[in-house]
Amino acid sequence: MVLTTKHDALAASMSPVVATLRDLATRHGEKTVRGLAPTLVVDDPTGWIPASDLIGGAGLANFLAAAEQRWKAQPHVAAALAWKCYSYWLALPALIGYAGARRVPLPALDDVLVRYSEHQPFLRLALRRPFVAVLESDPLAAGRRPGVLVQQDDAALLRELKRALVDDHLEALMAGIRERVHVGRRTLWGSLASGVAHALYRAADSVPGPILPLIDEVLAALGVDDLVDITTDPATGGLHIARRTCCLAFTLPEPKVCKGCCIR
Repeated sequence: MVLTTKHDALAASMSPVVATLRDLATRHGEKTVRGLAPTLVVDDPTGWIPASDLIGGAGLANFLAAAEQRWKAQPHVAAALAWKCYSYWLALPALIGYAGARRVPLPALDDVLVRYSEHQPFLRLALRRPFVAVLESDPLAAGRRPGVLVQQDDAALLRELKRALVDDHLEALMAGIRERVHVGRRTLWGSLASGVAHALYRAADSVPGPILPLIDEVLAALGVDDLVDITTDPATGGLHIARRTCCLAFTLPEPKVCKGCCIR
């Protein structure tokens, strides 16, 4: 994963995030980053769809229809699985940026680009003109550059992450989905909670510090900490992440029950 962009400042702002994603792929395989563009940031949006086109109208209808074909699922199940996939890859760069460098690319609707398919892999996301939230100690904070939002502390960074990811982006997508299919908010937010926990746990060897307090901190900041139970296996020291909601994959023609599913 080589970071290339026409804009040196943009490259500098994303380089710690891309470096951590590259380390994640090296440790756990390319599958762990396959839902993101190899460069994360793309200069040419040709062939990509702005995320803002997916929150309603024909854009969302086409997206959900592709999900139905991909999973051969009922509309509400396909929507739940499309959301699970989308919310995971949407959150991952920001989570990795926060955990690895306290440098958070904010996933604004107009700055996220999407490609999707009726076949596996279903989804790939990229960023353009990303707005980055950083701490005052970050070198990017010097000079108050355009596209850089300077925050006082970790709590403020996480508030910006929640605003951009949850309040301004995923809430809009959820509203559009729930206008079309009957699927509960708790089911959808449960997928975000599980995705956040798994993403950060998978990155444990690629980011500094103990991972469980970090997971707890981020889940609480996003307001979804009540939707997963995380316990430590005393024998291995590893974490077990159990959902309190179900993503509905067990209803597929070839049923799937996730390892931490609440119906186990």
